Amino acid sequence: MDADELVRGYLVLGLRLGRLVPGFVDSFTGDPALRRAVGNEPRLHPGALGGHARSLRAEVPGSDLTDQRKQFLDAHLRALECTARKLAGERIAFVDEVQRYFQVRIRPGDEDAYAQAHRDLGVVLGGQGPLRDRLHAFRTTDEVPARRLQGAVQALSSALRDRVRQKYALPEQEIVEYQVVTNKPWSGFNYYLGGYRSRVAINADLGHRMSNLPHLVAHESYPGHHTEHCRKDAGLVAKRGHAEQSIFLINTPQCLMAEGMAELGLHAAVGPGWGVWAERVLGDLGLRMDGDLSEKVETAASGLLTVRQDAALLLHDRGADQDDVVAYLCRWLLVPEPRARQMVRFLADPLWRAYTTTYVEGVRLVRTWLDIRTPGESLDSRYLRLLDEPLVPESVENQVRDELSWLARDTHENST
Repeated sequence: MDADELVRGYLVLGLRLGRLVPGFVDSFTGDPALRRAVGNEPRLHPGALGGHARSLRAEVPGSDLTDQRKQFLDAHLRALECTARKLAGERIAFVDEVQRYFQVRIRPGDEDAYAQAHRDLGVVLGGQGPLRDRLHAFRTTDEVPARRLQGAVQALSSALRDRVRQKYALPEQEIVEYQVVTNKPWSGFNYYLGGYRSRVAINADLGHRMSNLPHLVAHESYPGHHTEHCRKDAGLVAKRGHAEQSIFLINTPQCLMAEGMAELGLHAAVGPGWGVWAERVLGDLGLRMDGDLSEKVETAASGLLTVRQDAALLLHDRGADQDDVVAYLCRWLLVPEPRARQMVRFLADPLWRAYTTTYVEGVRLVRTWLDIRTPGESLDSRYLRLLDEPLVPESVENQVRDELSWLARDTHENST
């Protein structure tokens, strides 16, 4: 099987699975005729699709693709095979399911670390009384009024776009349109439409905060998902002919890389001091934000990163009752019950049940990879590789391991 036929087989397989699972194909900007052809087929049994994934995967090693493209296709075909097997009714342990999707092995977090994060939050917030009440009071004053949400998002997007376009070239015609929606299991969602255009939906049900909104806009647009789609579309697909990058499929390794990178978008675009920066942007709209305090609160709360993944393990690995999972989230994330139930709604969704790992492990892996860059290598150039290259978690983890080993040897040699 030649390379083009192999890639076409991957695209067809993804589109066929998408007919069985609504929302599975996050975006497809490839040949419209291919999508029409798959759409006109009889729906195939997932068992047959699992077999197709295995047969395609067996062809990858002998193809004339580059090693990086082989790694990408092998990892993604393995993930698609897992999806097909689950659709066919096979029982797969949750931790194994996550590993086959995202190339990471998850385990529970450290509740001692969560308790320390609570102590850190208490110091930052100051005052007296239960920490939950103090954090709730801060977040209440930090809320963006619903009628101001659209304008705040647009202002932050414009300011971030200016910064990102200076750092990373983007097609002149790229554009993001925002819409405020309700009744969704997520806080925001990027719909990449092709042609360097995205529609970003912001869920108004969640009561967005000024301290979180810059992260959300950076995540969905600049320099997150929209920026990544544009650069891969212009570079890998249009210039280099990597057609496999014209499809983005849920529950695949590319999701973990994309979410980890997007979660660190504000870190890359603005960095330390983002709170004061956001305060100025929103202040122009008449919104009052304590940027310095907001940044300190978010930094302290970052110690609770793995709580949501713990909740997924409780629900799907240990068979906990949803009410117990809600209580766990309320305890450690210090969120009100309605917010915790919204989180459990996401965790319980058949399509999204494993997806929380992409945020948790994605941030941990990508942040480590960004931080151990070589002397003289800038954060911008490192982040640009995430935007431009078809990296998968396993290859990034290997790079991290190799670079840490090199640093350890270098430190030892210098000390002796």
